[in-house]
Amino acid sequence: MDIFLGKGDNKFYLKASKLNQHGVIAGATGSGKTVTLKVICEELSQIGVPTFLADVKGDLVNLSKPGSPNENINERLSNIGIEDFEYTSYPVNLWDVYGEAGLNLRVSISEMGPLLLSQVLELNDTQEGILNIVFRLADEKGLLLLDLKDLKSMLTYLYDNRSEVSKNYGNISAASVSAIQRKLLVLEEEGGDDFFGEPSIDIRDFLDIDQSGRGYINILNSKKLINKPRLYSIFLLYLFSELFENLPEIGNPEKPVMVFFFDEAHLLFDNISKALLEKLTMVVRLIRSKGVGIFFISQNPLDIPDVISSQLATKIIHQLRAFSPKETALVKEIASGLRENESLNTYEEILNLATGQALIQTLEEKNIPTKVEKVLIRPPHSSFDALNSSDFDYLVKGNRSYKKYVDLIDRESAYEVLKEKFEEEELEKKKKEMEEELLKKKMEEEKERKKREKEEEKRIKEDRKYLDKGIDSVFGTITRTIGREIARGILGSIKKHR
Repeated sequence: MDIFLGKGDNKFYLKASKLNQHGVIAGATGSGKTVTLKVICEELSQIGVPTFLADVKGDLVNLSKPGSPNENINERLSNIGIEDFEYTSYPVNLWDVYGEAGLNLRVSISEMGPLLLSQVLELNDTQEGILNIVFRLADEKGLLLLDLKDLKSMLTYLYDNRSEVSKNYGNISAASVSAIQRKLLVLEEEGGDDFFGEPSIDIRDFLDIDQSGRGYINILNSKKLINKPRLYSIFLLYLFSELFENLPEIGNPEKPVMVFFFDEAHLLFDNISKALLEKLTMVVRLIRSKGVGIFFISQNPLDIPDVISSQLATKIIHQLRAFSPKETALVKEIASGLRENESLNTYEEILNLATGQALIQTLEEKNIPTKVEKVLIRPPHSSFDALNSSDFDYLVKGNRSYKKYVDLIDRESAYEVLKEKFEEEELEKKKKEMEEELLKKKMEEEKERKKREKEEEKRIKEDRKYLDKGIDSVFGTITRTIGREIARGILGSIKKHR
């Protein structure tokens, strides 16, 4: 089964059975990469193969709209020898992690799992171990981990109870827990709150075929996402992992199960983490046996790391420009990587290709690279015009999966359960504090009462003392007076007798 691309020496076809061997589409800005991408997606859709496009510039959505003739298209059709060219639209699904220009694309934390999260967050072994403990504890306690606030709540719980948890799981470093929390904060700022949650994406929705047997073209709005490398990495890791785990081994099928296209791949690889590069390299190497192809679109094929580019069988090179000795050397390196065609000077051709022309090398039946061939790419059947807001609304809200993904489902999960637990503990703490405060107040009041009683008792004693002194003084005065009077009486009596 072949797909028609344009005209070389004769009409040029790519073998559909070789597209799971991956490929690259490269060329300078304005050289025709986007048209080539659209043509391949149209051809694959037509034979029932769904595709997935990471659209960085926002110029692929018009695949959903029929094209219309113009002078340039008519000239190219004439040069290729195509008659009765029909303009048509293709079935399109729009996706957006941020939910702004497509169906919401979400994944739950539990489905992502601790291993993938650790890889993307670039955790060390100790931190990865702690993240595994978090998932284990959540499982043991029946707590769902759906979104970032669930994961952060579990980390807070682990931090607060690390002494007790360490008895069963080994030492839990407060510094390591804090480090994970800081990395989650970065992820949250990139839009992790939008990406993590439910309903999780069902990978089967990327494999849809319409009623007429055409494969859906899934377009991920990546204009914002491409500048969030950590979040983009998480999505790619999850996507490839799910495909690899869920698709059966089929070897080399007559046509691929699905083909992925990553536009502006140089932006992806400029910011790629070591973990993602290792994972992506493994996926590129192994996922072909699942019937899945991956194409990278870039301004220069050398933007793609050697460990990956060495596995890309189909190479479509549009015009490259060389304005410096360094750029000239790079173009020569690219030319030397293509199988020579005696009738072409590959280096000169790369520099002088017209817009819409490309040098193409693919695989023969026995997986031997073909000689490079110069091809004029056919025009797309779909439109070049931008879509208006009504077109977007129709594509998104009219999609059969719209109701499935439009509303965020916020089930009771770790955050809610732990929040209630924290609130109960806080309430109990406040109650205990109030009781202690009340007891303290009562003790102080009792102490004050006893103090007052003691002071009152002391005052009474003092008063009695003064009274006793007064009485003693009075009695003393009276006694002395009586004594004097008695003494006078006695003395007086004595004098009289004399």
